[in-house]
Amino acid sequence: MKEHISTFQSGGISQITHALGLAQMQVRRLIENHPGFYPLYTERGRWKHDKPAWTHWCDGFLPGMMWIFLESGVADDAGYWRKMAEKYSSDLEHRKEDRDVHDLGFIFYHGTYKRWFDATVREGKPNAKLNDVVIRAGQVLAMRFKKNGNYLRSFISDESLFIDIMMNVPVIFYAAGQTDDRQLLDVAMKHCLTTRRTLVRGDGSTSHEGIFDLNTGEFLRQTTHQGYRGDSAWSRGLTWSLYGFGTCHELHADARFLQTAEMNAQFYLENTPSDGVPPWDYDAPESGKLSRHQPDSSAAAIAACGLFNLAKLSPDAGRARKYREAALNIVNTLTKPLYLATDDPNWEGILKRGVYHIHKGLGVDESVMWGEFFFVEALAKALAALRETRS
Repeated sequence: MKEHISTFQSGGISQITHALGLAQMQVRRLIENHPGFYPLYTERGRWKHDKPAWTHWCDGFLPGMMWIFLESGVADDAGYWRKMAEKYSSDLEHRKEDRDVHDLGFIFYHGTYKRWFDATVREGKPNAKLNDVVIRAGQVLAMRFKKNGNYLRSFISDESLFIDIMMNVPVIFYAAGQTDDRQLLDVAMKHCLTTRRTLVRGDGSTSHEGIFDLNTGEFLRQTTHQGYRGDSAWSRGLTWSLYGFGTCHELHADARFLQTAEMNAQFYLENTPSDGVPPWDYDAPESGKLSRHQPDSSAAAIAACGLFNLAKLSPDAGRARKYREAALNIVNTLTKPLYLATDDPNWEGILKRGVYHIHKGLGVDESVMWGEFFFVEALAKALAALRETRS
């Protein structure tokens, strides 16, 4: 891998800027062909189709990519992307009151209003109204907290805790910090510690879902909706945990969060093929429609972002270097034709070979909107890392 990384570091900037150029072309193509449409996954490479969504959680990722184009300084038309980013973000403002999903962090912290607010801060004109939207999203997400069990319930049911929520709880930490609300901070802390105790295993792997007794708050069992089995290691869930715990440590420095993220990273690095892209589930069988030979490029993109983050957070220089090299290795792989949609003019996505819900047959071996977003974020992080190395 080190040999590949050395080669990538010498020519990686042009490789990354090429991928970011493709990303802008494909996002522009999407919003011009389907104005006002917030897709979830492709079907045969097309965003517009009649297959179901299962849940409504991805809307922030489309404008989020536009904000990243601007943040990273690669926007081919800054005025156009700023206008579109503001429009596609503002059209989602009403969802700050959404009580039906556990994904308000994806929508408002990672994707839209937090990035918009940060842009106004960089410009020296902080817009408090934008920040208020992020804060409100955090307050509303905290309403999902179950005192019996100390967790934020998933969109499935009251007794259900998802590993995915680790990527959303940062919006609660952020709201707590902005308002000095200790009750919000308590909710975020308890959720993280419950997730750590019940869904993160001793080897650093994770379960997708935990089930609780609503009367006593007792944790009953690990299970899954999207993994191979309840006791298997669904790769996207692992990367939600890796990036999520790292982000929570960044917002509220608790050594347990960093330790958990590093455990997740160690499992990822020890069990993922050398190209950095994991199977959709590490315990999937060798053959059949659920075969482990189906990769999940979206899990790899999330992992790359989380590893870049850990490279800055880890106090151990050796581990930090290892995380950075692993993240660059993933980006190197994903910017090659096997994964990057450069050779198929009919493919409307950016990153191929993602997986949404393999059991329901939704978005399997397709482009998925969170894969697009975290791939673009990983590209921006890789570009910054390589430029930093050169300076």
